[in-house]
Amino acid sequence: MTEPFHSLDRRIQKWIFKQGWTGLRQIQNDAIPPILAGNQDVIISASTAAGKTEAFFLPACSSTIDEKDGYSILYISPLKALINDQYRRLESLSIITDINVTPWHGDVAQSLKTKSKRNPSGIVLITPESLESLLIRNSGWVQRSFSSLKYIVIDEFHAFIGTERGQHLLSLLNRLEALLQEIEEPIPRVALSATLGNLDEIPGVLRQNAQMPCSIIKESKSNSQIRFGIQGYIDPIDNDQKIPAFHRICTDLFSLCRGGSHLIFANSRKRTESISAQLSDMCEQEVVPNEFFPHHGSLDKSLREALEARLQKDNLPTTAVCTMTLELGIDIGKVDSVIQVTAPHSVASLRQRLGRSGRRNTPSTLRMLISEKEINVDSSIGDKLRIELLQSIAMTRLLIIQKWYEPADLGSFHFSTLLHQILALIAQWGGIRADQIYNSLCKEGCFNNVTVEQFKELLHHMGQQDLLTQISGGQLVLGLKGEYLTNSYNFYTVFKTPQEFRVIAGDKTLGTLPVDTLILEGQHIIFSGKRWRVENINTDNKTIIVSPSKGGDPPQFNGHGMIVHDIVRQEMFNIYKSGNYKIPVGTSEVDYLDSTAKSLFNEGLEFFQEALLHERRIFQNNDYVYIVPWMGDKIVNTIATMLIKLNYKVSIFSGIIEIEKTNLESVSNSLFESCSNKQLTNSDLALSVREKRIEKYDDFLPESLLNIGYGQNYFDVERAREWIKLHLV
Repeated sequence: MTEPFHSLDRRIQKWIFKQGWTGLRQIQNDAIPPILAGNQDVIISASTAAGKTEAFFLPACSSTIDEKDGYSILYISPLKALINDQYRRLESLSIITDINVTPWHGDVAQSLKTKSKRNPSGIVLITPESLESLLIRNSGWVQRSFSSLKYIVIDEFHAFIGTERGQHLLSLLNRLEALLQEIEEPIPRVALSATLGNLDEIPGVLRQNAQMPCSIIKESKSNSQIRFGIQGYIDPIDNDQKIPAFHRICTDLFSLCRGGSHLIFANSRKRTESISAQLSDMCEQEVVPNEFFPHHGSLDKSLREALEARLQKDNLPTTAVCTMTLELGIDIGKVDSVIQVTAPHSVASLRQRLGRSGRRNTPSTLRMLISEKEINVDSSIGDKLRIELLQSIAMTRLLIIQKWYEPADLGSFHFSTLLHQILALIAQWGGIRADQIYNSLCKEGCFNNVTVEQFKELLHHMGQQDLLTQISGGQLVLGLKGEYLTNSYNFYTVFKTPQEFRVIAGDKTLGTLPVDTLILEGQHIIFSGKRWRVENINTDNKTIIVSPSKGGDPPQFNGHGMIVHDIVRQEMFNIYKSGNYKIPVGTSEVDYLDSTAKSLFNEGLEFFQEALLHERRIFQNNDYVYIVPWMGDKIVNTIATMLIKLNYKVSIFSGIIEIEKTNLESVSNSLFESCSNKQLTNSDLALSVREKRIEKYDDFLPESLLNIGYGQNYFDVERAREWIKLHLV
């Protein structure tokens, strides 16, 4: 064993030996000195199943092993399921070290929480929402119970960064330290992640005020093997005469997966249900046991946990057809392969998914099944370019060749979350001055790009809506509407949790559907991978009663698409410009497309060359003008919205802008004029967007701040101007 190993407590060493390990991994050795030192933040970036969790807990538990008065380690996770998983994984370490481990989230039995409240010690595993609840409702107990806190660790940190939930978490950490009066002596924060695209910027995200140095630990170059391939499918225009691509994909999935353990990522809940039901039907037709099951956030947790347990046991062939719910680090045991149906959301997402296979010294196996529409005279430019296949190829090359994935967007204002935190701070303290709120949340906190003027405007607007009011002593207290919001059971979350109907079959709850989902009595639907008839919809108790059926389609679930990054679209352009999609390995190149995918690629390449897209970004076709920027969605959105403001009829598809009933000269001149308007801002473009209330508390924001926040998230006027000048003027 290495020298860092010998610096661990002997009880921790004993646990390591009992695992049968021959040694610690590189990141585990590297993490021991800075974590044991306890005087710095630490970021551990390594692939899935690389031992990140142990890299933190071994030295942290060694340092706090004899601490019995209050919690010494606070573990924060984005998922309840991940907390349950960590609780199970820490069980043997807890027994040897006599360190208490307490899971704490909405599904944990109240008796277990009460027991821990009476005698807090060891490790507490919690979600941001449960921590918020404790700060508001039990701040005195938190102050006493966390007074000996030595470490805060955040798992799957990439899942938080740049989101409203991540901003909430960072604000919670600052508020916790303020409550514990540890601002002068900060509590070390440790972040664990497999996909941090802008690693050098992460220390400033993990702690905004730079009061503590930060060590970055990342694994050396991985020697893991990857088996990878893309299969192409052509979806016929006339499905009455030919087999739809969906059915051929499901036939191949059945052949590829039956008899093993696999994850099929279908990207959407609707597609997840469709594929799962089709594969289950095929098992029934073949008179074999079903081994295909859906997994997504709308399913009841008992169904999800049963599937996770079946994968962990690995005693029956099991394939999960899933959304992003199985992307994070829940231990599901050995998976033979990961299959991606349709292009992935992002390179970072693809990286997470690839890491779910190839565990226990076996190669990572990833297959992509990509369908494109059959071409005819009415086909769109996107279809002719075979854009989904091209995006899949580009993301694969960025991951495998360049080891690149998307950096987090760190420029958002998060006004909705700031409003929530203002209310939370007032609820926590009962009353607090405006300058104290600004110093806590903005000047010293994570909302540090919010100006004093913007903060004042927000407070004034909140006062007008009776969210808060100022009393004679100058303190801000909750108004009637503020009291109502903070007393609501769902106040502790900063993300939207829409009202939902429970879907019930017999005496079993299958899951939930949003209340705005179009469901009618007598309708046949697919849910939980099975086919049902809707027998009754009760709007009073929000239930949908279903019975088994033979037909049906999945309901239309809601959800927002993800923004594609500039680098992805530029890689797409470079692939077609070079005419080469292959991946170099040593002195040779690996071809990973099957014959259909190759044919589709060549069709797209041929159109790219015929349309002269290697040298121009704008062209005319009949009375349509097309702009193909080969840039990310922020710039595409900006150019399109500039034109919409000038009364053009504009559509966007996969980064391609289509302008109806116009000509090249008119569009070019209009963009030149927009480019010359130095006063045009992101906020000005947001004025043209009808529905921009996306985050939970956007309804309570003044219109000006709503436009500033939305504009920052979805537009980039400065870079769009640069692009227009370079390519169109």
